[in-house]
Amino acid sequence: MTLPRLLVLTDRTRCPGGDLLSTVDKAVAAGARAVVLREKDLPGDERRRLADAVHALLAPAGGLLIVAGTALPASHMHLAVRDAVPTPRPALLGRSCHDAGELRRAAAELCDYVTLSPVFASPSKPGYGPALGLATLDALVTAGVPAVYALGGVRPEDVAGCLDAGARGVAVMGAVMRDPAIVSDYLGAIP
Repeated sequence: MTLPRLLVLTDRTRCPGGDLLSTVDKAVAAGARAVVLREKDLPGDERRRLADAVHALLAPAGGLLIVAGTALPASHMHLAVRDAVPTPRPALLGRSCHDAGELRRAAAELCDYVTLSPVFASPSKPGYGPALGLATLDALVTAGVPAVYALGGVRPEDVAGCLDAGARGVAVMGAVMRDPAIVSDYLGAIP
């Protein structure tokens, strides 16, 4: 499976009016083809319904729904740092990483991709230390994971630098949740 160069991560608390489905619909209309559904605070049934609705928005565009965490069974899954790899292993497995040790672990687990953050300062990534910057991104990308996505404070004008540093693509949450039309700006910055 070829992963798109842009991953959109969800956070309904950042959407206008808290309307995640409308935000995802607009992001897909602007070109988003991979969405990581977070919303881990929701009860299981509600989160499953939301996953089904997001999948329905992505399906006509050939998009990819990736479910964060292990609470919902999914064929495409994104794990947090502390999550164990589930059995059976999902068809697509990603993991959040913040340093070289976490990247080595993801490589040993044969993760298909990782998000590496925070590359730039970001209010949504408190507690993960200072921003890594492009030089550290460049140094860490060689950790053996097939696809590294730069996450954390990435703006459209930062995309080229992230790709030049070796990232497969970028992952964005806050900017897209606030204004889903910005997806086209991110995609326009990807060669």
